[in-house]
Amino acid sequence: MPRSRRAARRGTGSARASSPGSEEEAGSEVLSHCSSASESAGPAEEGAGSEAASEHGQEEEEAEDRLKEHMDTLLDKSAKARQAALQGLRLALSSRTLSEFLLERRLTLTDSLEKCLKKGQGKGEEQALAGSVLTLLCLQMGSGPEGEEVFRSLKPLLLSVLTDSTASPSARQSCATALGMCCYIAAADLEDLVSCLSCLEGIFSPPSTGEGGSAPAQHGPLHCSALQSWSLLLTICPPSHLRSILDNRWLQLPALLTSSSVALRILAGETIALLFELAQDLEEDLCHQDTEFLCTQLKVLATESNKYRAKTDRRRQRSIFRDILRFIETGEYQEETVRFGLECMYLDSWARQRTYQAFKEVLGSGIHHHLQNNELLREIFGLGPPLVLDAAALKASKVSRFEKHLYNSAAFKARTKARSRVRDKRADVL
Repeated sequence: MPRSRRAARRGTGSARASSPGSEEEAGSEVLSHCSSASESAGPAEEGAGSEAASEHGQEEEEAEDRLKEHMDTLLDKSAKARQAALQGLRLALSSRTLSEFLLERRLTLTDSLEKCLKKGQGKGEEQALAGSVLTLLCLQMGSGPEGEEVFRSLKPLLLSVLTDSTASPSARQSCATALGMCCYIAAADLEDLVSCLSCLEGIFSPPSTGEGGSAPAQHGPLHCSALQSWSLLLTICPPSHLRSILDNRWLQLPALLTSSSVALRILAGETIALLFELAQDLEEDLCHQDTEFLCTQLKVLATESNKYRAKTDRRRQRSIFRDILRFIETGEYQEETVRFGLECMYLDSWARQRTYQAFKEVLGSGIHHHLQNNELLREIFGLGPPLVLDAAALKASKVSRFEKHLYNSAAFKARTKARSRVRDKRADVL
């Protein structure tokens, strides 16, 4: 599978320097009053540059030493020690780019993760952590031979844990995410892609969740992870295989809209919208005998106000299903903007949104760092090479604590005035 095919589909998603929004413009006058305080840089700052560089180098060495300790501890006899080491590795790999450090240690780490996945059988927490670290290792290695090697070596074990009904639900959930992400990043053959799609489909499809698509509560997160991974892999499917999915196998998705899990209902709706989008790309019509009933289902979910559901769940569900229904009826997608550092990118399709959400779930708060520095993510989202900024540009992009305080104060005053005007109008009406 060509590496370029993993670029997020539809839309250029170009990056550019972030332009200030309306709120930033409102506070710009306040910030200008304190700019003189931040610009008065003394000559001592020039000499501080070398000290900062040496401190940074020392921190890097200490971080690498901790990583080596974590990797050694993965072979410890104590399950608690192994789990703590896996947690440390997960935090480090999600918050930093460590491809050079991991390159010569990938085989050792892969072997240790394999043992953790086997040792942890019956102990779901260790297996779940090992699956998360494996996903991050593959993400760090990228779509080249190294990443493919990691995926190929552990794919059979991931499939084994995922399809084992006696395994811990959390372990199966982690393996579902790992299988989808690693296949998306590193699968080179269509065979690997098709086998992963088939396995994931067997997890979330209605026959395995009971009649009406209602899954047992403990399996809800597992089915969500399997469906998310399956829909992620759809974005890199070749047209020939995608047509077979569009022809028949997508018909099981509407049944999931009746699930008791709000997360699964939303994922099912988003996947249906994604399939409609992929069908448009192939210039094919995606319809069946119950298309009108499907739209009726979506309208019900977009306006649902059942009191037995949590208010936040109802609000989130209505908002997302309104967007889904609008797209299916008019083809209009609600574009989103993601800002990171001095750049931003646009999510202008369901395919790009699915890809972004999948990486965000794996990386957590480290998503912005990886969007700035990870070459794999920048290639996928069409962001180009990482930006190289000099010290002056970095300094200009930072805002001091005092400036933030002034900006927040001005924003608070503006909100208070606006709300006061609204309250006055309400009082007049009363």
